[in-house]
Amino acid sequence: MLCYYAMSHNFLQLNADKTEVIVFGKKEDRRRITTALETKGLKAKDTVKNLGVFIDSELTFNSHMKAITKSALHHLKNIAKLRGLMSKQDLEKLVHAFISSRVDYCNGIFTGLPKKTIKQLQLIQNAAARVLTRTKRSDHITPVLRSLHWLPVSYRIYFKALLLVFKSLNGMGPNYLLDMFQLYAPTRFLRSLHKKLLVEPAVRTKCGEAAFSCYAVKLWNRLPEDIKNAPTVGSFKSRLKTKLFSVAFC
Repeated sequence: MLCYYAMSHNFLQLNADKTEVIVFGKKEDRRRITTALETKGLKAKDTVKNLGVFIDSELTFNSHMKAITKSALHHLKNIAKLRGLMSKQDLEKLVHAFISSRVDYCNGIFTGLPKKTIKQLQLIQNAAARVLTRTKRSDHITPVLRSLHWLPVSYRIYFKALLLVFKSLNGMGPNYLLDMFQLYAPTRFLRSLHKKLLVEPAVRTKCGEAAFSCYAVKLWNRLPEDIKNAPTVGSFKSRLKTKLFSVAFC
């Protein structure tokens, strides 16, 4: 009802036939709220699609991973057929356009997801690298990714999260992101005063630890000072990628 009122107040009309409802929270809370919604004639869904991302009520993103995998493998199959007709450079452009773009899309929301979930995206990147370089399945993929200068998926997620933090702290991000972060201010003069540390929020659940407001802060606090203090977005991205590349392939 609040949704209807808010839209009406802003001179908008809600199309009930195209509106989907999803409930987040603990299992018991979801069940209770879902039951209450049903009494109002509203049926909550387990998974909805918003801006191209499949979001489930437990925030596992499993449905989204399956959708990306299905789409990526379809495009990879077609790209593989072109290997004898195009140069490696042109093939790599196709890989970035049809594969990497899907793997990286909205990856800032994947912070804190379990390794087994991120592995699904990593397998896609590995398959793309093998198709591009004609590498056998039996060959180790890490040297191939290094030669292509491709950051592994988990580090690409770190990159996106840290870039969002940097932009927010430097007035280049939306206020709702900036409001998530608070600079650490020690009560005494300490070395940490100039390290641009952020206050890590207190959380009690795994879901809370995986939240962007918590996970991104922990990543930021681990960064060297020269990266945090980069004068421009370009220099920040360059220094950060160099750092992540050295860690990923050390």
